[in-house]
Amino acid sequence: MSVEMELRGARVRYGPLEALHGLDLPVPAGTVTVLVGRNGAGRTTVLRALAGTVRLAAGRVLWHGEDVTGLPPYERARRGLCLVPDRGAVYEGLTVAENLALAGPPAPVPYPALLPLLSRTAGTLSGGERRMLAVSRALLRPARVVLADEPALGMAPPVAARTYALLAELAARDGTAVVLAEQKVPDGLPPGTLLHELRRGARVFSGEAAEPRPT
Repeated sequence: MSVEMELRGARVRYGPLEALHGLDLPVPAGTVTVLVGRNGAGRTTVLRALAGTVRLAAGRVLWHGEDVTGLPPYERARRGLCLVPDRGAVYEGLTVAENLALAGPPAPVPYPALLPLLSRTAGTLSGGERRMLAVSRALLRPARVVLADEPALGMAPPVAARTYALLAELAARDGTAVVLAEQKVPDGLPPGTLLHELRRGARVFSGEAAEPRPT
């Protein structure tokens, strides 16, 4: 499998605290990669480092071997990177339909539950509905890399299962590199899903999600 993006020796600091400690992490194309770990493990920081929304104190971000460490987030977005953060992932003052229209040309809405809500402003939606809208925007936008921080947070189990199936389909069908930050491995991900477990900003396990992990 080819590597789409990669962190090499990445260090990120928030004031005096170092959140990533020289992390090396490849992101393969056409694959779902899951980052798991407790709060503070560095999962969200990895997504932000790849997206460029936090600066590296040391190390590099590579995209197909090209050093893009200094590339601002909007330039990475233009190249095909889509970040679904855990908060602020939708435009609350716009309607559901307007949020979806910003993602690209008209296309079928990935979640039928959103169809009756198209005229509602995003700020009036429930937490699970907002996550459906945020993930829909990522699915409808042509992307080479999708970074999603707990994409199914607040969703009912059947909707969460649909979310992971849609993200897995995106990787398999379009060759998109999909990276998920989760507290635990979600159910229903396809064979070949890669797993990296983080603890205190360092990688302590890497392998396929189906492999047993050391405790």
